[in-house]
Amino acid sequence: MPMKPENLVIIMSDEHNPKIMGCSGHPIVQTPHIDKLAATGTRFSSAYTASPVCIPARAAFACGKYIHQIGFWDNADAYDGSVPSWHHVLRSTGHDVVSIGKLHFKSPHEDHGFTEEQIPMHIIEGKGDLMGLIRQDLPRRGGARKMASMAGAGESTYTIYDRDICARAQIWLREQGQRSREKPWVLFVSFVAPHFPLTAPPEHFYRYWNRDLPMPKLYEEELRSQHPYLNDYRNSFCYDDYFETPADVKRALAGYFGLVSFLDEQIGKILGVLQETGLAANTRVMYTSDHGDNLGTRGLWGKSTMYDETAAVPLILSGPDVPVGRVIDTPVSHVDCFPTIMRCVGETLPDDLLDLPGVNLAEIISGQKPDRPVLSEYHGMGSTVGAFAVRNGPYKYVYYAHPDYPSQLFDLQRDPEELEDLGQNPDYAPILAQCHEQLCTLCDPDAVDALAKQRQAELLARNGGREAVIARGDLGFTPAPGCAADFL
Repeated sequence: MPMKPENLVIIMSDEHNPKIMGCSGHPIVQTPHIDKLAATGTRFSSAYTASPVCIPARAAFACGKYIHQIGFWDNADAYDGSVPSWHHVLRSTGHDVVSIGKLHFKSPHEDHGFTEEQIPMHIIEGKGDLMGLIRQDLPRRGGARKMASMAGAGESTYTIYDRDICARAQIWLREQGQRSREKPWVLFVSFVAPHFPLTAPPEHFYRYWNRDLPMPKLYEEELRSQHPYLNDYRNSFCYDDYFETPADVKRALAGYFGLVSFLDEQIGKILGVLQETGLAANTRVMYTSDHGDNLGTRGLWGKSTMYDETAAVPLILSGPDVPVGRVIDTPVSHVDCFPTIMRCVGETLPDDLLDLPGVNLAEIISGQKPDRPVLSEYHGMGSTVGAFAVRNGPYKYVYYAHPDYPSQLFDLQRDPEELEDLGQNPDYAPILAQCHEQLCTLCDPDAVDALAKQRQAELLARNGGREAVIARGDLGFTPAPGCAADFL
């Protein structure tokens, strides 16, 4: 599919479960602007993050490589500009590349490749979530109580931050977007919603609070999977311990749904400016999120698992030369965004980056690229073992780097809600073996697990060891720029 060089707006949200959009079939949540973006472009219905947690996911999106290739393993090991990003490459070839909003990189004093960073959110103290460096005898997270206690109607520091991001994006488009340049520009607009705290502006919260919201699937205790990886996560990130009644759960759901609609409102304002200024005629828009959210399914909240609620992401591309109203079911990955961004603005990959694992999404749309396995991996907080998910065709295979943590297998074509784990079904042993072989073509999972833990042990020692890190406390979520940290 040929693509004429055009401007590009990339909109990234945080923790947006791809099932929670009107265009993906959600029966309740209203996302008219995201839906319109999908209707006027192409939506990738099987898109995956490189890692279901903020900092590694954003590093992989920037660098176009899987986590084991770049080594930014967890929420205490943030991108520092040391690995070439698409921002670096485009700036070096004469493009304006501007960032507004959350980056979650290591420090504002580093060169991340942007020509300008407006109101960036980076990790706290340049250190981030040190507690996630502990990978054995996991500590119980004090910040987990914030998930339930802060759910409701109102404004949080995050919604205030997002409003500022949206305002600045509109100003940039009106004052800088129409300025004559030799090469197309890229504007990266990165929101925090719908990341918790689940405090949603009242006009959005009450849209859902008064609805008969269904409880999350497999929420009842007797229905929850007792896989040891999930139990590790539940016992450390003990979010659900603070939900005492179904009304508490539904308040959290209304908060999340309200934040999704709030996010949609901000996206609508940006799309409106593109239309009003005439920029829509020569500007493409990419929408995605860093990862998803379990949202109470299986008694889990937050991210960090390999279910599609968290490892899958929304991914939409719209604008000039992009097919209208298409839905692509072929599995794709955030690593595919690097080469896609390059082609959107008329550049090719430099010789030293020709080995990137991703492919141009335009080639997926046009059927030029055959299906290939895509990978999501996790080495962070709330886990004692590395987790690796491979998606190829209808199957998702999840491998855990420990002999006592059984592999999982899901047939997403027959079982899109991942209700039946086929990993221990002898009839699927050949498929399980084939999937493991595909994983091993991408990485050596056990060696990668050891490498991640070695790096984490070094960082833990550098920060005073286990007891010092636990004494520092748990944030729950990174404070918005200018806001004080609230450790528990």
